[in-house]
Amino acid sequence: MFEIDARGMACPLPVIKTKKALKENESVRTIVDNDIATQNLKKLAEQLGLNYTREELSATHFVVIISKDGAEIEIQETPEVENLVSEKIGYTVAIDTAVMGRGSDELGANLMKAFVYSLLEQDELPETIIFYNGGVKLAVEGSDILDDLKQMEEQGVTIYACGACLNFYGLTEQLAIGEVTNMYRIVEMMSSAIKVVKP
Repeated sequence: MFEIDARGMACPLPVIKTKKALKENESVRTIVDNDIATQNLKKLAEQLGLNYTREELSATHFVVIISKDGAEIEIQETPEVENLVSEKIGYTVAIDTAVMGRGSDELGANLMKAFVYSLLEQDELPETIIFYNGGVKLAVEGSDILDDLKQMEEQGVTIYACGACLNFYGLTEQLAIGEVTNMYRIVEMMSSAIKVVKP
């Protein structure tokens, strides 16, 4: 079994190294030092349709094993532009701060609240909303926009929050909506979107 010691590696390196190793190995054992990394590796396994096991040896020592059991990882080819356009509808919203614009933070917080409410009132809702850096503060308990986000989620909008960002701000346990994701997946989602809107 191929082993990767990813302790001390910043997101999304554990995911990237594990995905690369799985192309040439039936099973990969990845050692990480935080729970967010194990969640990101679990999402990788689910995305690839592979088996996943997790063992917590201590608060800073986790072992994740992802195995193929004979399955091969298919490397998807980039689709033709016209096919991509016909397959994708909607857009992605990327929010990296709790306030909108520069200047007054009080005004910026009100503008962000108005922006999210205005998203909810659009005829076409976004497919995905991604929160990263200070933006993750909007997806946690006590957020002023939580009700609007919940309404959009109920209508099919997928919401993601950067796990490393939640961890940095000490908000991992307070996430109130959406799924935890990693920067590798964020890049995938943003690069495959027809349009990315950033307030």
